[in-house]
Amino acid sequence: MDDVDEFSAAPVIAWLMYTRETLRCLRYNDRTTPNVSILEKCGRQKLEMLVLAHNSITGVEPSYQKFPCLKFLSLSYVSISTLDLSLLLSACPKIEVLVLISLEIAMSEAQTTMELGSSTLKDIYIESIGLDKFILEAGSLDTLHLKDCALGLFELMGKGTLKHLKIDDVSVIHLDIGESTENLEIIDISNFIIMWPEFYQMISRSSKLRRLRLWGVIFDDEDEIVDIETISVCFPQLTHLSLSYDLRDGVRHCGLQGSSQLENVVVLELGWTFISDLFSHWVAELIEKCPNLKKLVIHGVVSETKIHEECNILANFTSSIVRLMRKYMHVEVQFEYE
Repeated sequence: MDDVDEFSAAPVIAWLMYTRETLRCLRYNDRTTPNVSILEKCGRQKLEMLVLAHNSITGVEPSYQKFPCLKFLSLSYVSISTLDLSLLLSACPKIEVLVLISLEIAMSEAQTTMELGSSTLKDIYIESIGLDKFILEAGSLDTLHLKDCALGLFELMGKGTLKHLKIDDVSVIHLDIGESTENLEIIDISNFIIMWPEFYQMISRSSKLRRLRLWGVIFDDEDEIVDIETISVCFPQLTHLSLSYDLRDGVRHCGLQGSSQLENVVVLELGWTFISDLFSHWVAELIEKCPNLKKLVIHGVVSETKIHEECNILANFTSSIVRLMRKYMHVEVQFEYE
């Protein structure tokens, strides 16, 4: 049921009552008059996947509205309190994937705190949610993705099963993923303000890391740098490295000192938010750190307001890359410009 026309509640309830005993997957993206309680109509049935949008959930009773078979739950633009969401998750003993997008959180107190817990949850995606505190206890979590969120504190309590961490355009004052970093294989951070020493200390035990992406990262301290020497030592299995920094005013946020090399890196992605003549030198120095490189991807953004000035720099950069690639004939080069 998609958001085309507004249904009346009566035929929707009739249809759910008729099909609920055999229903396995329900995608419900529509408003009804009055609101239909999907939990009440489909609880205690065999539903395995529920994608719910533009609905409201109130007064969850886990003992009555239990979903014994549900593995995938997605809530978008749903009005729900933090307590009801916690109770709903506890009513799904087999839940593996949870998607939360633009929830309308009932504001009953000055500070909003969400505490969710699940021993079976493996994948969670959270988008466009603002909270003072978000505490997640998930002992089997494999993938955590935060996008477009404003959080005072985000804390993950787990048993070190996390393999994929992705943070995209998130504002968070304190990020704590605790002991869940030892098995990380992929870290993807973009459009994020970080204190690199604090963040690095948090992920430094991720010796199994294969992919590291730091894209559009803004450092809390202008003097902070990402130290390639340290990355080489702490992430020996790294195969994909993606770095994008603003090289404006001659400031480089990537330390290239030291003799250590990224022996296993085969794919290198580099980009800019504001191009400068220093970029080609930065690229050359990083390539030298990757003796087994197979593919180089250059990402760039050209400003519409300074297109003439930047095109001249871009032309010089292209010439530099052509000369550089004559030295590394075995490396595949790809350009992606916006």
